[in-house]
Amino acid sequence: MRYAETRPPVFTLTAGPVDAYPEVLRALGRTVLYDYDPAFQAFYESVALKAQKAMGTDTPPLILQGEPVLALEGAAASLIAKEDVVLNLASGVYGKGFGYWAARYAKKVEEIEVPYDSAIDPEKVRAFLKEHPEVRVVCVCNHDTPSGTLNDIEAIGAIVAEAGALMIVDAVSSWGGMPTSPAASQAGIYVTGPNKCLGCPPALSLVAVSDAAWDKIEANPDAPFASMLSYSDWKNAWKKTEPFPFTPSVAEINGLDAALDRYLEEGPEAVWARHALTAKVCREGIKAMGVQLWPVTEDIASPTTTSVRMPDGIDAGPILAEARARYGISMSAGRAETLGKLIRIGHMGPTAQPAYALLAVAALGGALRAAGAEVDVAAGLAAAQAAWDAAIDG
Repeated sequence: MRYAETRPPVFTLTAGPVDAYPEVLRALGRTVLYDYDPAFQAFYESVALKAQKAMGTDTPPLILQGEPVLALEGAAASLIAKEDVVLNLASGVYGKGFGYWAARYAKKVEEIEVPYDSAIDPEKVRAFLKEHPEVRVVCVCNHDTPSGTLNDIEAIGAIVAEAGALMIVDAVSSWGGMPTSPAASQAGIYVTGPNKCLGCPPALSLVAVSDAAWDKIEANPDAPFASMLSYSDWKNAWKKTEPFPFTPSVAEINGLDAALDRYLEEGPEAVWARHALTAKVCREGIKAMGVQLWPVTEDIASPTTTSVRMPDGIDAGPILAEARARYGISMSAGRAETLGKLIRIGHMGPTAQPAYALLAVAALGGALRAAGAEVDVAAGLAAAQAAWDAAIDG
């Protein structure tokens, strides 16, 4: 039996979009209220305040009506002024990509770039800022999903703050799945979304903006307004007494409400631990099977995505297709420079459960074996099971 491409996979274990929690799916089916109905305005305010609690911010985060690419491009457009020198930190495809947005608005974009299986050294950022005190904005991706690698945004954020600059953080696929926050990273703008670790469909962005960043945005004559990219338009929209700039995604706000309830009720620390354990189980299985992880060191491997380096002479594309056709399991390819070189297994939201890690190890190992790779699937599964049992018994 093989699974046809025209049929949905049995399990989606990708790095996003991810499957949604059942509570979220039920919430998406709630009544769609008129956005100016007082019941919806009060509800929207309650969701914004719930997001504030979850993110640990002093004021409610912006809820932008589009998946986080909208918020990331809006961050560049809003915060970066024509006279600004920007330092972009590129440790992967998404980090590199932000530099292109920054270049649209900045006077000049400088860059520190490392191989895409590595992470940014905070001390190199310190040295660069010491030599270039003109830098006003630093941009960094916390979890560069196409590589499955993490940058230490707390260490980098402290250095940026000490230099008197503002930092834009892409935390789209990290927040909610590991201990990271706007406050801990001292971010000027911290962009995430509910479509990864909160287990929602891709439709909204959550953005924390510091007081200093608001001051810079409001002083920037080129910051967008009356625009989908505008931060200012949504600054006070969380208040039930304020109008919306345009119609919010009512059904998606319903879903976000359910996702935040679930996150807060389970408890952030428990959610983070669940993501970390799933990644641990998966990585132990991959290594024991005889396949290498993509990150150059495991201490920069993300708890929300396991990236697996393909054996010599094997392209990731046919392996992904075989895993789906043979076992009904969908996983993610790389992007741009990492395309074909690795396979990404997502541990986000509903799939941040150790049982899914065993499925991923079995499917990836079986597909590699079918392609002629020398892998020991049984050893991989045994190691994954042992890592899970150790956590239970420990």
